[in-house]
Amino acid sequence: MGRSVWREIRGVAAVRVLYVIDSLNRVGGAEQGLVAMAPQLVRAGVQLDVAYLKESPGGFQPELTAAGVGVFGVHHPNRARTAAALRRLVRERRPELVHTTLYESDVLGRAAALAAGTPVVSSLVNSSYGPEHLHARGLSPWKVRAAQVVDAATAQGTRRFHALTRHVAGAMTRRLRISPDRIDVVPRGRDPELLGSVTPERRAAVRAALELSEDTPVVLAAARQQYQKGLDVLLEAWPQVRRSAPEAVLLLAGSPGAETARLRALAETAGNVRFLGPRGDVFDLMAASDAFAVPSRWEGLGSAAMEAMGVGVPLVCSDVPALRETVGSEDYARLVTPERPAELAAALVETLDDPAAAAVRVKSARARFLTSFTLHQVSGRMVEFYERALRR
Repeated sequence: MGRSVWREIRGVAAVRVLYVIDSLNRVGGAEQGLVAMAPQLVRAGVQLDVAYLKESPGGFQPELTAAGVGVFGVHHPNRARTAAALRRLVRERRPELVHTTLYESDVLGRAAALAAGTPVVSSLVNSSYGPEHLHARGLSPWKVRAAQVVDAATAQGTRRFHALTRHVAGAMTRRLRISPDRIDVVPRGRDPELLGSVTPERRAAVRAALELSEDTPVVLAAARQQYQKGLDVLLEAWPQVRRSAPEAVLLLAGSPGAETARLRALAETAGNVRFLGPRGDVFDLMAASDAFAVPSRWEGLGSAAMEAMGVGVPLVCSDVPALRETVGSEDYARLVTPERPAELAAALVETLDDPAAAAVRVKSARARFLTSFTLHQVSGRMVEFYERALRR
């Protein structure tokens, strides 16, 4: 069946996929990955519907509709009603595959698909349920374990899994008790033309809009203000960076979250920190920066780091498994021990002080992006993933 399915996907007859995701908000990596890939899948012959479970005003609905995707909001006050509504949607749309992403969608989407007798596949976007989650600020260990039990139970009826990195695949094989041969590793991708590159004109225009001079050292971080992202570590490192570069400015782009109050308190003492809020021009901000920081405590892929590689901005990242897998090695970015503000500060200072060495890493990183993370490459691999799932 595999080759005939492949020929059908390539345009003779469409494969019907219902993609279930928690929301269509513009700030999430899973949501951004979906909206980036959807036009490519549709052009490859996939008949794509998207169901989202949380109200998402101002979300990606227009972009998906414009790409030829059917968009369905499934908003109900409790899980039982949501699962029932999803089951009805599966029976109405009659997909050949249901594809789920993120915890709520995984649990409810799997249940709905199996109840309707439809094969289901799931994306594994993070290495969930590990020690870092059990000890994370704001998370209850017993709730984490309870979620793991439910996730593992519903995973047993899932036909195949898509993991963003080999690290996530290995971790979730153990934590969900699933066989490694049921997992395909496919990263997220981005369109190089959409990312653009660093040019003097782009850099100058963005800095002028931010009222930053051409010679001001600028460090950018773009992440949700959550414990996972380690922005508090960056702010603790910032005074040491400013001792070396007193005029340096730290830009924080991203939506508020559970850590916002703590981050603003740290910023008060760190100095020269600007909270930009959610931004639609992060790639432009990258092109205007001298360094991009990814101080995460854990990641499933590190989409922001991958995007920075594509734009061509010097990277300083936490040396956590998924980020190292995405970035590659110290040939492409400075990698530092997570939760070590002094090490992070030293790497940022080195990057700002030695632009020639940083430029060598940038050139290598962009070449790595172009060979591994372009949207065209990744979308083709996702079509192959659907083919394997249909082949059973």
